[in-house]
Amino acid sequence: MRFKDKKVYVTGAGCGIGYEICRQFAQEGAFVGLNSRSEKSTYAAADKINQEIGKNSVTGIPGDISETSQVVQSIQDFSSKNNGLDIFVANAGITVFDRFLDVSMEEFDNLMAVNMRGTYFTVQAAAKEMVKNNVKGRIILMSSVCGVQAHRFASAYAMTKAGILQLAKNLSEELGDYGITVNVVAPGATQTERTLEDSQYKNGWKSVAPSGTVGTPEDVAYTTLFLADDRARHISGDVIMVDGGWTKTSPLPPHLAEELK
Repeated sequence: MRFKDKKVYVTGAGCGIGYEICRQFAQEGAFVGLNSRSEKSTYAAADKINQEIGKNSVTGIPGDISETSQVVQSIQDFSSKNNGLDIFVANAGITVFDRFLDVSMEEFDNLMAVNMRGTYFTVQAAAKEMVKNNVKGRIILMSSVCGVQAHRFASAYAMTKAGILQLAKNLSEELGDYGITVNVVAPGATQTERTLEDSQYKNGWKSVAPSGTVGTPEDVAYTTLFLADDRARHISGDVIMVDGGWTKTSPLPPHLAEELK
């Protein structure tokens, strides 16, 4: 119960990685604000975790991060209701995989609204709550292997994920004045509801990872909780790759390499 009574807010947590992060925090004693865009899936996800752990530790908080002011207000409300905020995980994000010559302004603007503006100002709101309540908090941002390594057809998405890495570096200095650490988790290929729609996903990525494994939401959540732990207080402005070593070699699975020609 290393997070007993800690107050945690996670964006983009209706399923996949964000859901598992909320689940693990709740299992370890935290009070969790679970944010997701869909009202129905948000409440369903919170209820499912609460039923599993046998107590109402998770609060569903619907809100579209592209409507940034709405989610900012929910962070302020969560902090006010729970007498502070200890940990914030900026997990919400969307992907755009398209040829550079084909990316539309509408796609680009939506990507920036979620991955850049949404991340920046929700983190700002969380940091303000921590500073106001004199909390030496933990902020964890979610990037991607695409933020550090070129990936075909990911130019716009990769730009946002690289930006998140730089944001953490800058914030580690500014927020370090208040005892707040800011770090990044960068997942590689991860088995989620969406990615497993590709029947070759697991075996394909497993074949090109030096570890011979494919990531799971649990792997990403374990890393996130490590960075949120008080025992990680001397780590800030850094990134942990959760990719089975893929970014050290970077080959694509044969079926995907052929598809992206």
